[in-house]
Amino acid sequence: MNFKMIHTCIRVMNLENSEKFYTEAFGLEIARRLEFSDFTLSYLRAPEGDFELELTWNHDQTEPYELGNGYSHLALGVDNLEAAHRRHEEMGFAPKPLKGLPGKGVQFYFIADPDGYLVEVVQQ
Repeated sequence: MNFKMIHTCIRVMNLENSEKFYTEAFGLEIARRLEFSDFTLSYLRAPEGDFELELTWNHDQTEPYELGNGYSHLALGVDNLEAAHRRHEEMGFAPKPLKGLPGKGVQFYFIADPDGYLVEVVQQ
């Protein structure tokens, strides 16, 4: 029996802002949207991938979600880390400084989405 990762879900306060962030910052595309009376699901994916990020917008949520200390981050790979970092700075997304693991060169940086979820951008 083989299992395949298909999506991860995060809850968002403003679906439009979150969709805009993920499409502009990372080039994800909205694959589909499911509208219900009290919540909306928006599935985004990279053009060449099939793993999806599910954004859940609960229409009656009035307070920001508590991210807790268990969540860490999503990760996306990129061919040119420094160029991606510059682009995110120019877009006003305030990425964290470029970093690397001890003894390694620059390998990654983090950026926060509109709800405070961290996204790690990794040199591939």
